[in-house]
Amino acid sequence: MFAAAETKEIMQLSNDEIRRYSRHLILPEVGMAGQKKICSASVLCIGAGGLGSPIAMYLAAAGVGKIGLVDFDVVDFSNLQRQIIHGTEDVGRLKSESARDTIKSINPGVEVVIHNARLTSENALEIIAPYDIVVDGTDNFPTRYLTNDACVLLKKPNVYGSIFRFEGQASVFSPMMGGPCYRCLYPEPPPPGMVPSCAEGGVLGVLPGIVGCIQATEILKLALGKGSSLIGRLLLFNALDMKFRELKLRRDPECPLCGEHPTITKLIDYEMFCGISAEPETPSSNPDEVSVQEMKRALDDPKLGIKVIDVREPDEFQIAHIAGVPQVPLSALPQRFTELDPNQTIYLHCKSGVRSMKALKFLREQGFKYVKSVKGGISAWSDEIDHGVPKY
Repeated sequence: MFAAAETKEIMQLSNDEIRRYSRHLILPEVGMAGQKKICSASVLCIGAGGLGSPIAMYLAAAGVGKIGLVDFDVVDFSNLQRQIIHGTEDVGRLKSESARDTIKSINPGVEVVIHNARLTSENALEIIAPYDIVVDGTDNFPTRYLTNDACVLLKKPNVYGSIFRFEGQASVFSPMMGGPCYRCLYPEPPPPGMVPSCAEGGVLGVLPGIVGCIQATEILKLALGKGSSLIGRLLLFNALDMKFRELKLRRDPECPLCGEHPTITKLIDYEMFCGISAEPETPSSNPDEVSVQEMKRALDDPKLGIKVIDVREPDEFQIAHIAGVPQVPLSALPQRFTELDPNQTIYLHCKSGVRSMKALKFLREQGFKYVKSVKGGISAWSDEIDHGVPKY
């Protein structure tokens, strides 16, 4: 069993630390020796959001000696429903700095290292190398594959978790300890746009707390070298049913990264691997998109003969909608597209522009020639046209 601090010089606990960690010390499986291992361990938390919040807070409380935080984003009001490491007063601050202050308020003895940057193929190995354990709190596939590959190349255990709506999953990927890597489970990423983000699909606020606590538990077990870890197991959780399921995972001998004949020996372009086009330095206009200003002109001037359709779901429509714009949800479009005129110019909008592009593609397949997607959707409308329309 891996123990993060087993090769390090074990520090001594002060009287204050003995009081702080007393409930650990009286556990036979932890004791003084185990707590010293925890205090000597270093953990890199990639992401200081929904999963990163409970992970970092519980690791700090447990006494993990060094916690690294990788995050370049700022705190938004929409984060506060689940990202409990941040408070209302932190809105607009860098998440890494807000998280650091919360960790320090929990346990001033913890060393916090901020990496206020996007994890990339250029910096991942350098950032990850100094840490014993890496925990994946990311929410996108390119960074997930990048984290996995870097951990395998550096022989670091990767404590994985992911969440969506009411479901979550967790595992520990560590080929060096006899288990599989993330690529053994998911050799290829899903097509771009196939899996909605939490911003598009939503997430129950407590779900990252549950999954994040599982990840934090696995980290402490790794640091202690105790218990049976999730290596070789994928734990699935459904909050609506309040059920856990477990799948056995095996290392794939044909895995291009950790298999018997690896072909991936260095970090690659993960945006390209996941089918995501790089943003050009000077973005050109997409011929399939129109701006919210063009959408406003269409609504203001009926003589233009342009129909605007909201393809969001009914629950979202109740949260925020634009007066005079009818709704045909994307989920109902295959049954209702016959209500629309294939010869009319139609502008489609959703929350941010992802689902409206899916609706555009579907309608084009049905013979609609004059369909456009509104770039930025109702979020852009709120930012640029009418601040009175709520953002969510």
